[in-house]
Amino acid sequence: MEQSFQSFLSTYLDAWKASSLEDLKGFISREYNGREISGGDIVDYGYEESIMGWEQGFHYVKENNAQWKVDVCSVIPLRNDETMVILRAALIIKGKCSETSNLFFDTFKRNEQKDWELIRSYAEAGVPNSYLNQAELTHR
Repeated sequence: MEQSFQSFLSTYLDAWKASSLEDLKGFISREYNGREISGGDIVDYGYEESIMGWEQGFHYVKENNAQWKVDVCSVIPLRNDETMVILRAALIIKGKCSETSNLFFDTFKRNEQKDWELIRSYAEAGVPNSYLNQAELTHR
């Protein structure tokens, strides 16, 4: 993995795990597009809706004194300036991991300033951990 992307990804994940909305905003493209599947329902959203979703999620984490457990499952270079990262995210509340995780297929691209930013996401929400624990989701 390219050193600049590896460094970027580490910083991005640090902002996520710290529930820092201000830091995370700086990593998301204004042209961002996302899709989430939750309970069979499909929701498409853009930058503003994404920020509102992160804000609600971070508020929940802070309100419940929870922690994020975010694992990198895979990093897939798509082009010279584009990389997809598959992430598994769950919450730890009172020392116990949630029974479900969300899988994120996040695509990052270098912008005109050569900085990496999140341009699109596909997320499967509420996947039972029992299914994911059976799957081979380890970073290679």
